[in-house]
Amino acid sequence: MNHADDPARILVIEGNPDLAFGLRNNLEIEGYSVDVADDGTRGLERLTATTPDLVILDLMLPGLDGFRVLSEARRAGCTMPILILTARGEETDKVRGLKLGADDYVTKPFGLLELLARVEALLRRSAPPADEPTRAVETFGDVEIDPAARTVTRVGRPVELAPKELDLLIALVRHRGSVVSRLELLREVWGYESAVTSRTVDTHIAVLRKKLEEDPASPRYILTSRKAGYRFVGS
Repeated sequence: MNHADDPARILVIEGNPDLAFGLRNNLEIEGYSVDVADDGTRGLERLTATTPDLVILDLMLPGLDGFRVLSEARRAGCTMPILILTARGEETDKVRGLKLGADDYVTKPFGLLELLARVEALLRRSAPPADEPTRAVETFGDVEIDPAARTVTRVGRPVELAPKELDLLIALVRHRGSVVSRLELLREVWGYESAVTSRTVDTHIAVLRKKLEEDPASPRYILTSRKAGYRFVGS
């Protein structure tokens, strides 16, 4: 992305003024156009009114909390990548955010370089390449995936997947039968170019299993290869 010629627009919704200032300063140094909202209500208003290219969203906000902002944004049809910044390290909070439509999360305190790498990766991966070939409809069990239409159904009923959940599912199906490492999935789905320590893949896998597997605790299609990664098995 050429930030000098066509800067991406980032909305930071952060209740801590010092952190918001630091984020804005560092993102602008990287060449992004940055807007800041200091509470959930104003953040949601700006998000829906200005449709930025990416949103950095704190969960602990005055007014509407981050979960509510995220839910309302997705309900309103906003499809831009949303990166959660949270002091909450519990897995349940991360899963909840991803289920509501977040594309990634970073737990405070965080490293600035990692955050910037994730922002760049999400922006780079937010739209498929124009020349990407159309893939045929894929099926496994009672699930049907249409990559071109970006839809998933189960027993004929729509399954609501966040953008990165769908991208991850398509990547796993594309490598059907092969073990794909977490690093390979981070590179292919999130665009990371180096080994970034992250539980993002594992958390997204847990959500996919809950939505698509009959028994998420004993998955039939999305399997774990211990110490190696994940393998999709389906027909």
